[in-house]
Amino acid sequence: MKLTRKDIDRLWGEEGPYSEAQLTVETRILDDRVSRIFVVVEIHINPFTFEMIHKNRKLFTNDQLIQQLLDHSEFRGQAFGYVSCAFQEEYTDSEVMKRAKQNLEYSKKTIIKMHKFVMSLLKERMIN
Repeated sequence: MKLTRKDIDRLWGEEGPYSEAQLTVETRILDDRVSRIFVVVEIHINPFTFEMIHKNRKLFTNDQLIQQLLDHSEFRGQAFGYVSCAFQEEYTDSEVMKRAKQNLEYSKKTIIKMHKFVMSLLKERMIN
């Protein structure tokens, strides 16, 4: 499988897939005061990886995290790719941040697993 310029652009990376897992603190301001603070983990998957995983979904039937990502992601265009919220909770104590960081780790591992699959698929197709 020879990658076109469009495929390479859809991978977001120069030589391989690039995606993001973000942990953010969201401050909500109502009128003249901070009303609430939320901790959010959001995943941005490059379009090429997401679509390849989706096409090969049956290979990941035992991976709940990938299945949920496929079911609950929204395409937001080339710049943002497929976006999914992996965690969102109001920050009330340090346990919330602990759960957020744990979800961030799960998200990173899931993205890496997806990238490894895509890289092996690309390598296999380049050899054949």
